[in-house]
Amino acid sequence: MGETMRPIRETIPLDEALALMFEHGPPLTRTERVPLPLAAGRVLAAASTASIDVPPFDRAAMDGFAVRAEDTFGAGRYEPRVLRIVEKVYTGQVPAAAVGPGECTEIATGAPMPAGADAVVMVEETERGRGSDDVQVFTPVYPRQNVGRRAADIGAGQPVLQAGDVLNPSRVGAMAAIGALDLEVYARPRIAILSTGNEIVQPGAPLGPGQIYDINQFTLSAIINAHGGEPVVLPTAADALDALSRAIDAALEHDVLVFSGGSSVGERDLILDVLLARGEVLFHGVAVKPGKPTVFGIIAGKPVLGMPGYPTSCLSNGYMLLVPMLRRMARLPEHRPQITRAPLARRIVSTTGRHQFYTVRLENGVAMPAFKASGDITSMSRADGYIEIPSHVDIVEAGELVDVKSF
Repeated sequence: MGETMRPIRETIPLDEALALMFEHGPPLTRTERVPLPLAAGRVLAAASTASIDVPPFDRAAMDGFAVRAEDTFGAGRYEPRVLRIVEKVYTGQVPAAAVGPGECTEIATGAPMPAGADAVVMVEETERGRGSDDVQVFTPVYPRQNVGRRAADIGAGQPVLQAGDVLNPSRVGAMAAIGALDLEVYARPRIAILSTGNEIVQPGAPLGPGQIYDINQFTLSAIINAHGGEPVVLPTAADALDALSRAIDAALEHDVLVFSGGSSVGERDLILDVLLARGEVLFHGVAVKPGKPTVFGIIAGKPVLGMPGYPTSCLSNGYMLLVPMLRRMARLPEHRPQITRAPLARRIVSTTGRHQFYTVRLENGVAMPAFKASGDITSMSRADGYIEIPSHVDIVEAGELVDVKSF
């Protein structure tokens, strides 16, 4: 009971806080192999070279007739060239007959070209008599017309992707095209989430007097999943130094430890105490609003981020602090949220000297302020996005165009 409140005496700017977090949260070098169906969104750890041609054979690019182009020269609507059909080839079949002078093969898109044929006449430019093996060709084609050449897409020995490429759907498709079964990718950063507080209860359990459901565990997990990390939720720790210290021991096998709660200015600033006892505090207090009471340090070489307990503060710092460091550790490009430019519905008075994260709704093309209080999660759940107000700006006037960033 003899403890005294320890106010945050010094805050650092957001960019300085991020620089410290980047310095102590470098890109991971750990890799793993994942099956191709699970590779989307991962970052390739080794360059990939094709061992086959794609496509592996010349193929028809249209439904129609594989022909010798010279047999169609001079063809017209009123003077068609008549060719004899020697075979019909579907996709996945291999032609058995070669195409000789005055001959053709009926062919489906994607089917291998028969020997002797060097072009395809579209079916729309032909007419076949009922029960006849002859087809009339009404337009000439030139050699290679409507034919997909072997290796036109990818040639054997050609580099396909480089280490560091993010595996988006088209790149996953390119890996499938060369027959890749699994890929070596960089590991996802494992982010341990530790909620602290005697009042925290898991959803589904009955609430006792003075208790609330844990919100931050779930919002942080969602952010981590969306930005290349793997959340590891630890059991809630009681507000006691020995309980927090034991929880830290369990968390240090992971890449980052994120505390939720306990970094404010109250009497029991336990996370700060644990950091001071077990490691090093790099900053305590960031010049942002909401989210000023944020602590960052190192324990046993692992980054430790202590987030405010208030849900809105925790979530906004998730976007402003955790996401940039997480994406860098995961080797993902910088997050670029969708931005909608809209006029502000009413004036906002900000806090000079603090970078503000302010939630808004978009209504009829106008940005309506939605921020309530740091403890009110609905101010974010009912918002379409947020605007950022730089630390040197104290007023944003009604009608001013603002950039609304999506969550």
